[in-house]
Order: sequence, then C-alpha cells, then structure tokens
Amino acid sequence: MTSQARKPILSDRLVRKFRLGSGLVVFTFVIMHLANHALGLISLSAAEHGQLWFKAVWRNPVGTVLLYGALVVHITLVLRMLYRRRTLVMPASEAFQIVTGLLVPLLLIDHIVSTRVVHEVYGYHDTYKAIVHSLWVTSPINGVRQSLVLLIVWLHGCIGVHFWLRYRPWYTMIAPVVLSFAIVLPVLGLLGFAAMGRVVTHEAAQADERGYSGGYYSDISSYGEGGSVPGTQMADALLPYRAGFYGAFSLSIAALFGFRAHRRIRERQHQVAVRYGGGEVVYAPQGFSVLEASRLGGIPHYSVCGGKGQCSTCRVQVIEGGENLPPPEAMEQKTLNRIGATPDIRLACQLRPTANVSVVPLLTPMAEATIPVYTQAASPGREREIVVFFCDLRHFTSLTEARLPFDIVFLLNRYFAIVGRIIEENGGRLDKFIGDGAMALFGLRTTPKEANRQALKAAAAIVREIDKLSAELAEELSAPLEIAIGLHTGSAVVGSMGYGSVKNVTAIGDTVNVASRLESVAKEYNTALVFSEPVARLSEVDIDGIESREIAVRGRGEALRVYIVSKEASSRFS
Repeated sequence: MTSQARKPILSDRLVRKFRLGSGLVVFTFVIMHLANHALGLISLSAAEHGQLWFKAVWRNPVGTVLLYGALVVHITLVLRMLYRRRTLVMPASEAFQIVTGLLVPLLLIDHIVSTRVVHEVYGYHDTYKAIVHSLWVTSPINGVRQSLVLLIVWLHGCIGVHFWLRYRPWYTMIAPVVLSFAIVLPVLGLLGFAAMGRVVTHEAAQADERGYSGGYYSDISSYGEGGSVPGTQMADALLPYRAGFYGAFSLSIAALFGFRAHRRIRERQHQVAVRYGGGEVVYAPQGFSVLEASRLGGIPHYSVCGGKGQCSTCRVQVIEGGENLPPPEAMEQKTLNRIGATPDIRLACQLRPTANVSVVPLLTPMAEATIPVYTQAASPGREREIVVFFCDLRHFTSLTEARLPFDIVFLLNRYFAIVGRIIEENGGRLDKFIGDGAMALFGLRTTPKEANRQALKAAAAIVREIDKLSAELAEELSAPLEIAIGLHTGSAVVGSMGYGSVKNVTAIGDTVNVASRLESVAKEYNTALVFSEPVARLSEVDIDGIESREIAVRGRGEALRVYIVSKEASSRFS
C-alpha cells in the first residue's frame, strides 16, 4: 500500500462545507432581495422601507465581508472543483449546475459596479426609486438583464439546496412546501419590480424637466472637485471598474483551462490502465478516480451522490493491483465501514489508482439502448424507513375452482378496487398486485409514526370492506371472502426498478421479506392481521388484550415478536 501520497491542505469534505456555507450566504441574500422586491406589490414606499432593513444587514462591515467574501469563496471553490475534475464529461444535472454557477458572477458584475461601487466610491444613494427608474425607464434592456440574473442565481441556489437536502428523510415531507416557495418568491419579486416600474413611469411623466435629469446617478451630489457630473460621464468613470472585474473573471477562466491543459500534457506521460470485468480497458492519467475513468471511457457507472463519497452505489471490487493502491481516506472509509465492505471493496469516486488496476463495478447498470451512458435514469434507489403492507385472499383457489374466468376477473377487480382505494386514501402507495395479493408502501412522504398508524388504519378498513363485499356476493360464493394482512416496518431500499418501459417505484430488502412472511403467518393462524412489534412500538397504538407470539423468520437470527389480530379486534385501529 502506498500511503505516502501527498494529502491536500483542505480535505474534500471541508471544501464542500465551505462551498455549501458560502452558497447559503449568497442564497440568503437573494431571498431577502426578492422579498424586498415583492414589497413593491404593496407600494414603492413599502419597498423603500424594506430596503432600509436590507441595507442594515448587508451594508455594514460584517455583512459586507460576509457577502462578498462568500461570493469570492464560492466562485473560487467552483473553479477549484473544475480544475480537480479529471474529465468534464458529467451528467447533465451537474453540468447545468456548474454552468449556471459560472454565469452568476458574469451577470452580477455590472449590477455590483452600478450600485455598491458607486455608493462606496461616489456616495450615490441607490434608492428603489432611482434604481427602478434606471432599469425600467432609462434602460429597459438592463432591467431585463438584471431580472435574468436574479432568476439564474435563484435557480442555481434552489438546485444546490435540493442536492444538499434530497437524501434527508424529512426533506420529502417538506418538499412540496419548499417547491411552492421556490416558485412563488421569484414571481412575487418580479411582479413587485414591475409594479414599482409602473409607479415610477407615471411619476416621471408627471415631473418637470428636473425630474430625473441625472438618470441613474442623479442623486450624486459631487464627484471629485468638479461638482456634479452627468450620468454619461459617470458611466465613463465606471468603465475601469467594470473592465477590472470582467478582466479578472475572464483571466480566472482562462487560467483554469490553461492549468488543465498543462496538467493534461504533463500527465500523458504517467497513465494507468483501468481494466473492467467485461474486458474494457481505459487509459487514464494518474490522479483520475475510477469513476472519472469510467466516464472518460463511456462505461456506464452508477453514482447517485454525484461522486462525493456519500453513497456506495459506485463501489467496485478490486481484482488485481490492490497492493499498489493508496489507502481509503476518512470519508471513504466511513462509507465502507457503514456497508460492512471487505478490504477489496473501494468507492470508485474516491479511488485514484497510482498503478494499473483491475476492477468490477458491483452495481452495473443494465445495457439499455434507451438510457444514455451518463444519465441516472435508472436510479438504484436509496435507503428509507418505511412500512411494508402485504395482503392476500385466503383460500382463493378453492373459491374460484367452479367459476368462469370472466367471473374471476370481475371478483378480482372488485377486490383490487377496494384495496387500492383504501391504501391511497390512507397515504400509502400501491406497489403491485401479485395474483390475488397486493403489496403497498407507507411512509414515503410522512413520519414513521404516522406511516405505521396509516398502515394499521388501512388494514382495518380493508378487513371491513372485504366483509361487506363478501356479504354482497354471498349467493355467488361457495365460502365467505377472508383476507390475510401482514405489516412490518424498517429500513428498505426504495427506487425505480425494472426494465425498459416497465419500471416502477418499489422496495427491496429484509423489511419486505418479513412483511411477506407475516402475511403468511396470518394465514397460518387463520386471522385477519399480523403486525410486528416495531409497528406496534412506532405507531403507539393500544395493544392491550391482543395476542402476541414470537415467531422465527427465515434469514433472521432472532425471533420476532408479532401481534395476531382477529377480524373483530382489527376495528380498534380504524
């Protein structure tokens, strides 16, 4: 093992925290800015008063350093990330996020110069009335441009926040509210700007020739020793500032690609071969991760977290060359420990081989012609805490032995309609029908406690409705309809699975297997409902008087306590 590899001064984890923190500061500024614009829907005066609070937060020494420091840090870290990437081949979502991030400073430069620089250097009071007059009346093109800037910054920030929070269990519960906020706030901000523009246009039409004679800079009382300066001369005076900012940004982009080109030329002399289980070989410069080598060679490779080492979907098994690999860093080791990986398993996004290596991706996408190489259309899913619901009609075969096929279809459709409607009404998601059985998931968009309560309530309602259906069809059935339901809660992998166009969101894992086993237990004990002790504990329902047993579940070392509920007793969960 070559452990002498030089470690960076800042770890990738720390750099991501800095990038996230700086981005959140800028995003907070944009939220306040759009909210201030939205006050224009009330009145121009309300927006002016709101601007006083806005300036109090951001135009003091602490706010200034925090905002512009965050902006510089965020841009610098984005450029650093682009430099460190060994290939610019990436999923479209990552590319879009990076491009919008680079457009932000390019489009903000003119606005910063026209407001903050002029305020600090020339004492200009950038009131809403003056700014809106300039952007709505004097130069509508600049107004459109600044509106576009706000939307791009807002979109970039929203995508960043979504990527940051998307794997938090509670995020799915608040996602609809967050999405509504993300849509409504910029709409209100732009409507407020338009409302103020109409007010300022009306006032300008009513004013005398002194109204806005100085244009955007009419509030400046003096400039140097020459007294007041017309707006055109002020614009000329600001050209060096604009040229400086644009020049610095352009040089940083040119330097980025210059350094990348220099590194590429240097690294061509030190390439390593990454061999894959299917016989493919990709020659990549030293320093490339295995995931980057896969993308460079056009080899499909899962990476749900985008190559940040926060999931294990890109993991590979090292077949040859493991003795020459650098050891896992702290973040990679933490993820490997979490999944109980053996020493020959590594994360492709973190493994940067220093010599030839042979690997086998452990989660290889199926070779479907309809899925582009670099997309994540077939997501391998993620771990969730859910409730799995199985139900099945008891003795269904004997019930249908003497019935015509069309009669059986009619009966099944009536039964499926009851099950599907009740599950959806109680917040569940119908996963699939299996013969005369059904599988459903609860907890995809709610808390574990609420999910378990919903599942129990749905079970009680289905038992009741199946009884009603049995009474309705009593003359046509040889025996009453009886249902068996099994419920279990725990961790499962939830994702879109299938092939081609036949894909749906489903769950796999031990929790699913146990729930299916509990449905069989309900049949064995000739009862309506069996649920596990975790369901009882999380739902906090009253279980006094309900029979409980410990049963052995295949594949589990310990016995599982379950509660056996009769048809009559199930009504207490309604």
